[in-house]
Formats: sequence, C-alpha cells, structure tokens
Amino acid sequence: MKRRRVNIRMPALGGQGAVTAAHIIATAADYEGYYAVSNPFFGAEKRMAPAESYARIGMEPIFDRGEVVYPDVIMVFHPQVITMGKSYTMPFYSGIKRKGLIIINTEEDLLTEEDKERLEQLDVKVFNFPATKFAIDIAGTELSTNMAMIGALFGAIGVVGVEAIEEGIKSRFLKKFVASGGTASLDSALERKFKKKLELIEKNLNTAKAAYELAQKWAQENGIEAFLPPPPKRVAV
Repeated sequence: MKRRRVNIRMPALGGQGAVTAAHIIATAADYEGYYAVSNPFFGAEKRMAPAESYARIGMEPIFDRGEVVYPDVIMVFHPQVITMGKSYTMPFYSGIKRKGLIIINTEEDLLTEEDKERLEQLDVKVFNFPATKFAIDIAGTELSTNMAMIGALFGAIGVVGVEAIEEGIKSRFLKKFVASGGTASLDSALERKFKKKLELIEKNLNTAKAAYELAQKWAQENGIEAFLPPPPKRVAV
C-alpha cells in the first residue's frame, strides 16, 4: 500500500529521547529526499512521565505541526505506555490507520486479545522489538534505545536508507569544533571532547544499523512493502 505521507506518533516516557528521535527521523528523511517535519508534545517534562513526539514524512511539502491523531506508524518506546496507560492517547493505538504499523519496545507480547482482534481488523502489523536490550548490548547504554527505535522504523517501512540515518544522527550530535588558537591544554581538551563525541556517534550508528537490518528482515518476512514511493525530485528555487 503506497501512501503520499507517513504520519508517526511516538508515545514514550520522559528521558527516553523521543524528541531527539523525532528530529533525527525528520532529518534523515529530508536527507533521503522526502519532505519531513517533527515536533514534540511537552507534558510534565520529568523522567518517566508520559511524553510524546511526532514526525511526518511525505511526497509534498508538509505544513501540519500539531498532534498526530491518525498515525500510519506508532512507535511505543516503553512497555509502561501499554501496561500502565502512560500515554496521552488511550488506547495507545487509537486512530491507527488501516494497514498501519506498530513498533513496541518489548520482548513480550503486551497486547490483550481485544487489542489483537481490533488491530487484525485494520490489518495493522505489530513488531515486538527489544530496543532497550539492543541499546545495552551494542552501545553499552539504554540511552541509545531511541537509536534502536529509529533503525527499526526505517528498516520496517523501507523509505530511508542507512546512509541517510547516519546523516541524521551526525546532524543531531556532531558539532563543529574549531581550533582555539590558544593554549595547548585548551586544544587538547577540545580534541578529547571531540573524540568522545565521535565514539558516541559510532555506538549510536551501530545500534541503529543493527536494528535496521533486523526490522528489514522482519518486514520482508511479513510481506510489508515500502510505505512511500521513491522520493520526489525537488525543484531548486
């Protein structure tokens, strides 16, 4: 089923990096050649409180900036979104479009029989994916959970490649370090900081790539086609 736009809703808990994920998703899609926007929804703004972000990827310019009410994809960053109702939208899959996709950060089946029946009626695929375990095993920290979720998203929907994901991650985390022209100790401090930043980016990239490959294989096994046609050719202005 080819769409003209993919609307993504990301229910998460505070501190999981859903806002960062939305930004990287939009940046990667833009690099690939699509039109894309992202925006967060701020609630209590504290760790483990409900949080939500949105991303939109399309074939034409996108002007929407509000909440994604009718998503094509829902990315559940934490099991408590489902098990404890930590979501601004209940049930968490409310509004999901026909032939949509739900990616859940879990190793267990969290859906009730009623949930499954409703989603089957809509022909919605559910990908249970241990993103946090991926992050810990590959990057050494659960803080890279959002990188695993990004990789799983693009691997499953087939619209953005690994190179574009890499550019999105670098754009978010890699800042230019300019030689100080001052003391050697200051230059050395900048060099150490830059090295740590590169190491962090590499770990995040490895996590996203591994998740991408796993999700891509899952999508192929489940007969999921790319959610969008190839990106349009943009006219320079």
